[in-house]
Amino acid sequence: MSNLAQTIELELVAAAESDQLDLPTLPEVALRIRDTASNRNVSGAALAGVISEDPALAAQLLRMANSAIFRANRPIDDLQAAIIRMGVEYTANLATGLAMQGMFQSTSELIDRKLRETWKQATDIAAICGVLARSFTDLPADQATLAGLTHSIGVLPILTWAEENDDLIADEQILDRVVESSRGSIGTMILTRWNFPPEMACIPSLLRRYDRKVADTDFVDIVQIAELQSVIGTEHPLNDMEWSTVTAFDRIGLDADNARETLDSFRDTFQMAREIYR
Repeated sequence: MSNLAQTIELELVAAAESDQLDLPTLPEVALRIRDTASNRNVSGAALAGVISEDPALAAQLLRMANSAIFRANRPIDDLQAAIIRMGVEYTANLATGLAMQGMFQSTSELIDRKLRETWKQATDIAAICGVLARSFTDLPADQATLAGLTHSIGVLPILTWAEENDDLIADEQILDRVVESSRGSIGTMILTRWNFPPEMACIPSLLRRYDRKVADTDFVDIVQIAELQSVIGTEHPLNDMEWSTVTAFDRIGLDADNARETLDSFRDTFQMAREIYR
């Protein structure tokens, strides 16, 4: 990393730790959804009432409930019925993540492009996370999906900061380096402040720890593998990574040497899952 990039990274992290970096807050509708869903006896009607306050979010959830990924052989046009089909907890977690989409926009052409790319990558990874959790683990697919949607939240305040300090980050390559090196710690800081459980909040800061040694598979494993799967065939640096160095494969029961072939058999399912975000 260049000296300038390293200087900016240190400045960013210090600003975040001293509350001088403008960290994003969870959208109001997401807060109300989480609060409503925290009641064990919450009804589908009550959750539908909260989600309906955001018509775009309600429409997206309804479209998802009618997608093939939920084996929807009978179309429904009622949000409450959609919640019943997907389940209250699944709907709440999915809605919480999807409510963030509006945060990934900017008036700056460069920053807006990068934010939209970040959100697209997050939805691709989230789609794969859900399939991986259902197919290879006992982890809840809805939480795995939320993990995918939120794993890159640390990018948001960095790009917002860059937009306000374009004299310091005039080089897009330097900006990309700063984003990659700082997103993890800042992302975990944000999710912790949003009161995400520790097993979810830690994901951004552990995402590049491919040699982790833990006893059981966790959401970090799922997001790591989903990200590696998502970049296959692209020019992303992770496409050249040697999968045998990633311990997550062993924990979910995949032989790293044959994992590409195994996961390729899920190609249509991954694509089906991606389509619900389009």
